[in-house]
Amino acid sequence: MGEFLLELFSEEIPARMQKRAAEDLNRLIIEGLKNNSLTFDSSLSHVTPHRLCIVVKGLISKQPSMCDERRGPRVDAPDVAVKGFAKSVSLTVNDLEERETPKGKFLFAIIDNPGRETKDILPEIIESAIKAMPWPKSMRWGRNSFRWVRPLHQILAIFDKEKLQGRLDLGHDIIEYTNTTKGHRFLAPQSFEVESFSDYQGKLKEAFVVTDREERKSIIMKRAQNLATAQGITIKSDPSLLEEVCGLVEWPNPLIGKIRHEFMAVPPEALVCAMRSHQKYFALIDHDGELSPNFITISNMSSASKRNETTINGNERVLSARLSDAKFFWDQDRAVKLSSRIPALANIKFYEKLGTLGEKMIRVEALGVHLSKWVPDTDIESLKRAIQLAKADLTTSMVAEFPELQGIMGSYFAQNDGESDAVCMAIKEHYSPQGPSDLCPAAPLSVVVSLADKIDTLVGFFAINEKPTGSKDPFALRRCALGIIRLIRENSLRLPLQEVVSKALTLYPELRDENGLVDFIMERLKIFLRNDGIGHDRISSVFAAGNDDDINRIIKRIEALEKFLSSDDGNNLLVAYRRAANIVSIESKKDGVSFASNPDTKLLQLKEEVDVMGALAHLIESLPSLIERQEFNKAAETLATLREPVDAYFENVTVNSDDLLLRKNRLQTLNLIVSTMNTVADFSLIEFS
Repeated sequence: MGEFLLELFSEEIPARMQKRAAEDLNRLIIEGLKNNSLTFDSSLSHVTPHRLCIVVKGLISKQPSMCDERRGPRVDAPDVAVKGFAKSVSLTVNDLEERETPKGKFLFAIIDNPGRETKDILPEIIESAIKAMPWPKSMRWGRNSFRWVRPLHQILAIFDKEKLQGRLDLGHDIIEYTNTTKGHRFLAPQSFEVESFSDYQGKLKEAFVVTDREERKSIIMKRAQNLATAQGITIKSDPSLLEEVCGLVEWPNPLIGKIRHEFMAVPPEALVCAMRSHQKYFALIDHDGELSPNFITISNMSSASKRNETTINGNERVLSARLSDAKFFWDQDRAVKLSSRIPALANIKFYEKLGTLGEKMIRVEALGVHLSKWVPDTDIESLKRAIQLAKADLTTSMVAEFPELQGIMGSYFAQNDGESDAVCMAIKEHYSPQGPSDLCPAAPLSVVVSLADKIDTLVGFFAINEKPTGSKDPFALRRCALGIIRLIRENSLRLPLQEVVSKALTLYPELRDENGLVDFIMERLKIFLRNDGIGHDRISSVFAAGNDDDINRIIKRIEALEKFLSSDDGNNLLVAYRRAANIVSIESKKDGVSFASNPDTKLLQLKEEVDVMGALAHLIESLPSLIERQEFNKAAETLATLREPVDAYFENVTVNSDDLLLRKNRLQTLNLIVSTMNTVADFSLIEFS
């Protein structure tokens, strides 16, 4: 058993690609080992800005020997055929064996394939893995035809402490495999030899490189928080920024700097955006949750007091220049009323065939007024005002500089102009929710504006047939649909989707076809519910029971079904349902007839038959009204009353009676059990747990 260590040393790999690249390299190397029958105990991959690394431990030193058996011609075949077969497998005729098979007597070749040394196979696996790396973007360099994410400089390849013999042909240059690597690009750029993974990690750490991505993240957060705590403040949580910054440094050194006082008058979201997007700084907050006049930057240099001071001063100067621009835009934009920017929306195209943003907001206003009747406490005049102002900040310099602040800056400008709190909040929240972790609006104005904007967008793109296809969704329409689902669900709205979509479509004078938009939203609802932990069979059974476009009604039905099936009555009744459905199906195929007609009560002979029909009559009468009133839990409880009479029926009634008339009547009874239960959900789609 040996240890295999591979490092690919290159120019700086984009941070967003690093984690996936380490996973891909690990996968490709493992596939190569398995394809060559090379077993191992474990594998682990690491990545830094300049290196991809994988270590495989407990790797066998030699490929196991294999015996390959091939069938040749018949024993009595012509000599030419026999000799030809022997030659094709590099054997003599005398080496072939005769064997009896069900199809006659044949010649067989037994070929022993001695296993190759692992050290001879690994170079081939390495080359294949490197060439198969699925980079989102790649490049050529120099006069080479080989493509990679960034210029590749060195390949460290060691097995069992020995350098592997191999090379990578780049098309012009050649990279010979080596047992050396390099330290930090600036702090320790010298090359040094390594013989194992522990030696590799230890020497790199001495050379100012932390190879473990998770360790770098831990260092960043621990040291950064210590700096913040010393100032009586804390780091603003930003997991995605942490992931990105971790991919920018090999030797993380958090430093704390100050924001000049005059910039603190700029909205905090703009300050955070400027620090985060342009400079990759972490924002800090005080005990009241307010933005602190400080920032954390992550240096890629060693901690030395003089160097740290120089780095901090330099970053403070760069940030001040950025924030000076932000402050200038903020002062300039709020000097003009937000409402005065509304006419400019007529000059901004929303999308080809869908008009301008000005036209879009006219549609959204009409749709919002229509939607308001399903959202209690919606003030119509405030709603119209919020919609008119919602997109106006798109014409400001602040949003041009920081597009991710659209809506947020609009709310600040509206507040500056004296608009009501509800209107300001609706402007700020009308893009939400934009993802699963984004808070969902709850204020009536915010809910209506967000719904109207999203529904108008979906209806428009579907009407011009710009729908998502496969993994492609350039206009984020799936996210838009999920936003609509969350707005409806989390605010318990009773919204008839088909009616609303039809209304939205009438607001596009040139378009008249929404091409299955409601079905699209319902498919997203299914995915949303599955991600919420609900079984796909529960979801399918409720959707199959009726053509419903009320999202909350569907969810309530699924929840009631789940509760029912988790009970003893529900579980046992499901067994009875399956039994009844199977009997009816089998006998229907056998007779070539349907048993969908109602049974004749005059032919009921046994008490159990009378009891089942009585229970069914009660259900047939009560279930529709319970479902109509959306008392789904009550409907499930009522359905449970069928359990005892059905159990007794199967125990004491012979369905396939010799009396054909009686047999038909009893099969019709079983069919009625099935159809009655299916008014609540299609139980044929429920899987047994």
